[in-house]
Amino acid sequence: MTAHLHAIGVATPDHDIHAAFIDWAGARIASAERRLFERMTRRAGIAHRWSVLPPTVTGGAPTTTGGFYGDGGMPGTAARMAIYAEAAPTLAIAAVEALAAQVPLAGITHLVVASCTGFVAPGLDQIVARRLGLAGSVERLLVGFMGCYAAVAALRSARHIVRSDPAARVLVIACELSTLHLQDDDRAEPLLAQLQFGDGAAAALVTADPAGFRLDQPFAATLPDSEALIRWAITDRGFAMHLSGEVPRRIAAGLADADFRQAVTGGQDPVAIDGWAVHAGGRSILDAVQTSLALAPDALNASRAVLAANGNMSSATLMFTLARLLEGPPVERGVALAFGPGLAAEGFGFGSVA
Repeated sequence: MTAHLHAIGVATPDHDIHAAFIDWAGARIASAERRLFERMTRRAGIAHRWSVLPPTVTGGAPTTTGGFYGDGGMPGTAARMAIYAEAAPTLAIAAVEALAAQVPLAGITHLVVASCTGFVAPGLDQIVARRLGLAGSVERLLVGFMGCYAAVAALRSARHIVRSDPAARVLVIACELSTLHLQDDDRAEPLLAQLQFGDGAAAALVTADPAGFRLDQPFAATLPDSEALIRWAITDRGFAMHLSGEVPRRIAAGLADADFRQAVTGGQDPVAIDGWAVHAGGRSILDAVQTSLALAPDALNASRAVLAANGNMSSATLMFTLARLLEGPPVERGVALAFGPGLAAEGFGFGSVA
């Protein structure tokens, strides 16, 4: 039994905060590091990042007077989670509505939700199910705090469900509000890490009916001695992300290892893979994958386009990239790949239905 990803709907908020963050962060960095920050900002490959945090009454950013972060000190985790509880379901349902404009969503039997930027109980899965009017018999799964590869886990779970129950109709949602976790810092490296992240949600339908992309064999691989490179810590002032500048180099080294490379490519020649959906974790990460696998200059165009338009939306990012590939030419042999805490790589093969 083969599972198929029929379509993906995506949604972002309408408040672009990228330029405002650059101004805010640049003013905080010591002069010795400021040139580095400015140079890396120009090279980031990001034009826009969107936030559920609204502009101030005068149209200012969340970091200005009257904004969520602008009135002295960083808000506590409770204040951030209160916004998550309201904004995450709304954004998730906007993605579902975008999906419903492409494919019928009647008869959903399972709901799989990935989100690592907030906690609420009843969970985001229950809130969304209730607002969508799904039957109480719908089976739910919430994938939390896995980070950027959580969409892989969600889609992989949907694949397993369909392969065990061919009548299943699985709604998969990834929803992340990364901008709720701005941290007060004046060092270039952590501010450059925060520069990557924006808010977004994506929704997909997975069933056994042949349409869209078939979901092929999943894979997982972990780089040894790398667990300190990507970390999330729940603090009294939100979730603090640590993203080491060593990550791209370690990814490149991993892809040079025969076993790691075998896991990621399934033993195929990387050049023969005609559809790459690589999580847009940052320009340097995409560059590391492209260079290490000797891919064509345009092989990661979908990932780079998502990064430019949205930044890194944690788990939702990979689904945004798959959505772009669904709109393009047919894919014979594709690989979806995401990196996250561990440092681990997770993914799956995919291809267009003939």
